[in-house]
Amino acid sequence: MAELLNCPHCGSIFVQNSVRDVCEACYKAEQIQFETVYTYIRKRENRTATSEQVIEDTGIEKELLIKFIRTGKLKLAQFPNLGYPCAKCSTLIREGKLCGSCNSNLKGQLDTLAKEEARNQSVKSGNTFFIKR
Repeated sequence: MAELLNCPHCGSIFVQNSVRDVCEACYKAEQIQFETVYTYIRKRENRTATSEQVIEDTGIEKELLIKFIRTGKLKLAQFPNLGYPCAKCSTLIREGKLCGSCNSNLKGQLDTLAKEEARNQSVKSGNTFFIKR
């Protein structure tokens, strides 16, 4: 369902839909910037450019480049050195929201929590006996 929002860039009111998260004017400006970035990285000598090089050479904002990558407008398979930051530690990644290290750390914490909850549940159910010495 569409709803009225203020554009995060210019503050004007627009109807949000599943395609756009900014107003029409800002969307058109983003499309122009996308064309600039895509033209830049399509050149053979720029295909191996890093995110920082693309930002520096095109003048695009870092957040907008990340948005293009996350929404799938820029396919990372074609550009091997592009990436976006991990949500936790800001390491450059190419898929998902977390890098491998943060992901395994989070899984370890969840496993530990599950074991603690299982232990607490067994104590509450009365299956555990305590011996006084």
